[in-house]
Amino acid sequence: MINWDRVNDLKAEIGDDDFAEVAELFLEEVEEVIYRLKSAPKPALFEQDMHFLKSSSLNLGFDALSKLCGEGEREAAAGNYDAVPLAPVFKVYDESKTAFLLGD
Repeated sequence: MINWDRVNDLKAEIGDDDFAEVAELFLEEVEEVIYRLKSAPKPALFEQDMHFLKSSSLNLGFDALSKLCGEGEREAAAGNYDAVPLAPVFKVYDESKTAFLLGD
């Protein structure tokens, strides 16, 4: 679920203090998109939202979320908005966030 090697590499690259800021910003920005997708989903924005979530997640080692969002991005790009896996994205994000914060 979490690529801890990526997390550790990023910490080594930017230092613990900057990593904490990056992680906090990541969680804030991702949660804004997740909230919008839950409360007011706009299919026209699914491709853009899934791309943002995929890229951000990959950068911070949230591998399972990144993969799932990549699938959603491809479906949205093809116009298959009903196939964008919103509920699984929400679930995997919650699980990934918990694992990340607990260091599991």
